Amino acid sequence: MQQNKFMKKAAVYCILFVVIAMSVMLYYSANKIVVVADVAQDEVIRSAQEEQESTLTAVVDENHITIDQDRQNTNYFCIPMPGVVKAEEVTLENHYMDQELWVNIQGKNMKDYDTFYEENAVYGNSQNVVDGHFEVENNRIYLRFSLTGVYEYRSIFEEQTLYVEFVPSKEVYEKVIVIDPAYGAGVSGVIQDGIAAKDITLDIAKALKARFDETDIKVYYTRMDDSNPAPENRVKLAAATKADMLIRLEVSGDENSKIYGTEAVYNSRYFIPGFGSVELADILEREVVTAISGKANGLVEAADTDEVISAATVPAAALKVGYLTNAQESILLQREDYINRIAEGIYNAVMKAYEGEV
Repeated sequence: MQQNKFMKKAAVYCILFVVIAMSVMLYYSANKIVVVADVAQDEVIRSAQEEQESTLTAVVDENHITIDQDRQNTNYFCIPMPGVVKAEEVTLENHYMDQELWVNIQGKNMKDYDTFYEENAVYGNSQNVVDGHFEVENNRIYLRFSLTGVYEYRSIFEEQTLYVEFVPSKEVYEKVIVIDPAYGAGVSGVIQDGIAAKDITLDIAKALKARFDETDIKVYYTRMDDSNPAPENRVKLAAATKADMLIRLEVSGDENSKIYGTEAVYNSRYFIPGFGSVELADILEREVVTAISGKANGLVEAADTDEVISAATVPAAALKVGYLTNAQESILLQREDYINRIAEGIYNAVMKAYEGEV
């Protein structure tokens, strides 16, 4: 008898769910509103050929997009789309390190619309937009907008117009951190037997991404390729996102090849009660040393010459994961399982910090 009642209730809930779902689908279908896909800078993947062919590596004065300042009676930044473009052909790319929004429009014969954005201005709420440029590459149009800061986006596609709302990171995510793999490009860091520190820090960042992508923590990465953002831009990312913490990844080196171990550098200039730079450095070192069964060398104050940690305005620490100049640690730092253990230690430190277990 009780089982029959349960089955009847389940059937009623199922019917209600279907009715609500169908109503939502019909509403969006009738109003032709579609949410547009968006990706973060650390998820943007292009082929080597696309990167080589792209002329968007530097903003140019030509192909300027006009912003109609007279049409601002909306909360959205409004971008008109060529008539043939479908919502699934549009992707928002959040290039947060450059404080830019890229709109990628990919479809057939996009080159036929090479003058579309010369003839059609963007409009609406443009207070967060500095300027815009476009580029047409075969079957793709790129719109590149320079912004006043780092934002997340809410967007819809309706009646051949893309509506974008700029939202501060902390209004979207409760937990925000910045991971800063040191070095990059022409700055290799310590090099030993052809192994560069810049590659090790990047490998750790990628291992961290695989873990944090499964959580509710929003992570911004200062680099996920062989680039070298300026120190002030690395610091600016943490400030712009109001990050809860900035974790820099470094590799040590010394003339004395017998020195080995893990240490953490903290920002002694920036102090807040409870959880600050010292506490962050301490928990990072403890958790990583535990994860790798390594040696702790202790905490060190950041020098004035440290342009990232000493300038940060959020709890900040640099984790020096080991000495590349030590033969044994050099071998370990080249092993994937060891990199994963370092990443696991950092991950555990962050999770414990949020759980108040510092």
